[in-house]
Amino acid sequence: MIPEVRQPDFDLADDVPKYWWDNDPAKTLLLAALSSSFPPGERFFIDSVRHYQKQITDPELKAGVRGFIGQEAHHSKEHKALNGLMQERGINLDRLEREIQGLMNWMRKQFSPERQLAHTVAVEHFTALLAEEFLLKYNALDEMDPRMAAIWAWHAIEESEHKAVAFDVYKSIGGSEFVRVTEMMAVSVMFPLFSGIHLVQLMKEDGQLLNFKSWLGGLNYMWGKPGVFRKLLPSYFKYYSPDFHPWNHDARDLVERAKRKWLAPVMKKTA
Repeated sequence: MIPEVRQPDFDLADDVPKYWWDNDPAKTLLLAALSSSFPPGERFFIDSVRHYQKQITDPELKAGVRGFIGQEAHHSKEHKALNGLMQERGINLDRLEREIQGLMNWMRKQFSPERQLAHTVAVEHFTALLAEEFLLKYNALDEMDPRMAAIWAWHAIEESEHKAVAFDVYKSIGGSEFVRVTEMMAVSVMFPLFSGIHLVQLMKEDGQLLNFKSWLGGLNYMWGKPGVFRKLLPSYFKYYSPDFHPWNHDARDLVERAKRKWLAPVMKKTA
């Protein structure tokens, strides 16, 4: 699949509610914490893939890389706008974004280009799982304010479309299996750790730290019933197989349904 670079037109109006996912602080602030990481994270992903762009000879993969870079650049731009909206509502995402930017800068200095790309491959697997199984498969989008849902649906659709690009680049440059697997182990600690810490910080700053109803509801949704995070585990562990490829899990039917439902209202033009 060649990723399509879209230029959506989202409505970030002043009347979007502060807690735009199910009127729930924990759910909303979890996605807000993730959104804060996207502008610096996606710039890192683009740079790690672009480093090897001139070594790629396969025409289809070349086109895939161009699509990947275009999609990730638009994700960074739109989440920057979403983060600004949340910042105006008193949700301090600027600080979280600076922390993530500091981590990305540290990895640029400390990691080899190969491990930087392996980091991108690992995080892309996480984001594709979250996109396909969490946002598109379950009813999360239907519980959101429709204007917010459109942003997350668009992002999820494109994460699924380009989920194999960084992996294929890594394979094409002869990336080490040891580096690929060990970097996923590191990401498996860092990703939930930073997300959890940032969620606690946001809940505390927002005066919601002792909102046990919100905490318990969110924990039940993620790990109990329906348990969307719990149900991601089998797909997550497949990453460690020597035969793993992102497209072994083909979610195109799910993505096509999401396109029909969510993209048409926000698409003004395509590039």
